[in-house]
Amino acid sequence: MPCQIRPAVVADLNALVALEQGCFETDQLSRRQFRYMLSRARAKTLVAEEAGQLLGYVLLLFSKATAVARLYSIAVADAARGRGVGRALVSAAEQVAWQTERPFVRLEIRVDNLASRALFEGLGYHQFGVLSDYYEDHMEALRYEKTLTPATTTEQTRVPFYEQTLDFTCGSSALMMAMKALEPTLVLDRTLELRIWREATTIFMTSGHGGCGPFGLALAARRRGFAVELYVNDRGVPLVDSVRSPEKKEVMRLVHEDMLDEVIRLGIPLTYGTLALDEGAASTRCYFEEYALSLCK
Repeated sequence: MPCQIRPAVVADLNALVALEQGCFETDQLSRRQFRYMLSRARAKTLVAEEAGQLLGYVLLLFSKATAVARLYSIAVADAARGRGVGRALVSAAEQVAWQTERPFVRLEIRVDNLASRALFEGLGYHQFGVLSDYYEDHMEALRYEKTLTPATTTEQTRVPFYEQTLDFTCGSSALMMAMKALEPTLVLDRTLELRIWREATTIFMTSGHGGCGPFGLALAARRRGFAVELYVNDRGVPLVDSVRSPEKKEVMRLVHEDMLDEVIRLGIPLTYGTLALDEGAASTRCYFEEYALSLCK
């Protein structure tokens, strides 16, 4: 009989602590930490159970500010390894992440944990970074990420990965990945990254390097021949709270209003509200903290 995956409860504390101590020599979660994770609103712990015995667990963390679910910890008992328990736990965690509208899952894996690396790479996770001196024994951690898609979708658009080269170009890099998925001949490089940033940023030479606003990104995509729909959940000036000077705020307001006027002039569909993950599944989507772009060719 296959194991059952279910949400963990406080009654599982003893078994979770025992499993943790049996699987890890360092960086162990304590009983107190497990209890806190089970009771906090932005965490979800799932356990694999068979005949009343816990075979493994997976712990997800959620941040209110991002669309990323963090797979914080996963453990499988020695006696249950090789039976697909880890794969089943990851699959269940991904379903929970999707149901809570987190289309991205990230995690860290010890560089010497070859079994975990093989598991997650086999499940479609890609490495995108390294954290030095991350664990208690100073071991490096490899950072992995996966973009989730609805399980019912039969034909998927693969979105390529482009790693931003500067701290302030996340918006332009995300747009580049979406455009590349729809236009495979598009070359992703630093020149394009900076060009789109210059077109889309709401701050220029007023408070250091600024971030890309939703209207600027929509216009950048439109100029490159993409059909664009723009969803914004705040009618204010994007990123305006990142500066304190009234003069700088005024500059940002003027830039924003100019971009908004162009969006309206070009007839780009604009909706004020939140875009659900399952809306318009046929289009390639770029998600940001405060807004979303729906693109198609």
